Amino acid sequence: MRVLILMHDPQEDAGTIESYLRRHHADINLVEFYKGQRLPDNALQHDAIVSMGGPMNVYEEETYPFLKDETEFLARCFERRVPVLGICLGAQMMAKAAGAHVSRAPLEETGWYEISVTPAGRSDPFFSGLPETFMVFQLHGDTFEIPPDGTLLATSSTCHNQAFRIENSLALQFHLEINDKKLAVWLADHDLKEDVLKTYQKVEERLHRHAAILYGNFFGIPKE
Repeated sequence: MRVLILMHDPQEDAGTIESYLRRHHADINLVEFYKGQRLPDNALQHDAIVSMGGPMNVYEEETYPFLKDETEFLARCFERRVPVLGICLGAQMMAKAAGAHVSRAPLEETGWYEISVTPAGRSDPFFSGLPETFMVFQLHGDTFEIPPDGTLLATSSTCHNQAFRIENSLALQFHLEINDKKLAVWLADHDLKEDVLKTYQKVEERLHRHAAILYGNFFGIPKE
């Protein structure tokens, strides 16, 4: 399997997504937009695309020109049915590429939150094997509408739209790919840092088990 991972910020790498793929011998190519790298000519020839998070917003294209290029690329992925997995900013970019609006969320989510799988999500292969509610880490101030051809798969009480499917692609507002080192960097100057890290120790095993299930469902790899 050949997977293209799109990175927008050095602190927002693919984390456990990349380690999962390497464990299953995937051929991984990285595009680090923050270094000025551009999409390769063979980008659409990959078996899957992973679009990661970042501190910028989808509408800041003048400041971050690569956002426009990536949005257009994701639209072509949908047309060509190249599977895309979007995380946080990546999910918002998927929504924009599919014709949905992205805006400020009514409440910024930072920390651990419980999400609920919708009835559509409970019957969706992407969420097969996952519980109807589970804990995830959130760090975002924007939210997306569900695209016209999309299906809402998960919600939360503080930010309704948490995950959607469009064709064979999956957008996740939340983070399953994190570990304690990543959290410590992200929240280095945040008042919630110690509480977040303490909770991570409690939920780590479940978090990574749920992540592995979802990765296997998306990439078509048998469950470990």
